[in-house]
Amino acid sequence: MPEPNRPFRWDLVRPDQLGSMLDGVEPPPLFFLDGLVECAARVLAQCGDGELYFVGRSVDSLYDLLSGALADTGWASRLHPLPLSLYGLSGQGFNAAELRQLRTNLAAEGLAPAELMRGRPTVFVDLVYQGSTFENLYAVLRDWIDDEHAQWDVIRRQLRFIGITWRTKTSPNTWRWQQHADLADELPAAAIRNVSLDGRLWSYFGNTQPKTAESFRRTRWSDSEVAEPRRAEEARMALAEAVQLVAAARTPAVRRALADELGRQPAMSERWLRDLQVSLRK
Repeated sequence: MPEPNRPFRWDLVRPDQLGSMLDGVEPPPLFFLDGLVECAARVLAQCGDGELYFVGRSVDSLYDLLSGALADTGWASRLHPLPLSLYGLSGQGFNAAELRQLRTNLAAEGLAPAELMRGRPTVFVDLVYQGSTFENLYAVLRDWIDDEHAQWDVIRRQLRFIGITWRTKTSPNTWRWQQHADLADELPAAAIRNVSLDGRLWSYFGNTQPKTAESFRRTRWSDSEVAEPRRAEEARMALAEAVQLVAAARTPAVRRALADELGRQPAMSERWLRDLQVSLRK
């Protein structure tokens, strides 16, 4: 079996190792902070007390916000960046070597079939346009589960997908990605949830935001160079924004704002979410 391969990621909660990376870089304004706090609270409320996996790069800022705000709580170990691009046709039709590497990488993230049967629910979070990333990820996991003869009847109750969608006016005719997704036919209705986000912010995170790493496509899954930090100007700009975001998320003001948003969620009737809110207020 191949060795697991993972893109380099800075520890932004403890950023001592950054050195001179950000010298001369002006941190951009966090114009999206309030909207992201609201989105983060709704994602937490929909997660069913699970382990959260933030798929790809579009939800980097959501992960950064939560990793900062929850750094001193019991939830810090429940947040997992999942570097992976399975968008569209590029997330299908793998050859044998690609599939072996993909499964090895996923296993290293704690997503092997045997792991999915244990513990808390596994919750995948991503920006969703038409849902192809979620569908392709689900297909990879489903085939793997069958190949390993794992207990699908157990795992299907443990999987959740939270799609962050472009906010629109709702109506009976609103297009909803999950209504066109095969995974919706095999999972419980509660397994698929959506959180809407202002379109300007959705477009920023999904289309124009600078990123600290290249997209982790199939052509890079076994490329050892991804384990080295990216030092291009775009990456330094992205890193400056991320460092500023994590620092803001650790402040009492942002933690209180997140706790306040949690208090507005219907899931506050559940003990686990009330306990999380208390942790944020400490």
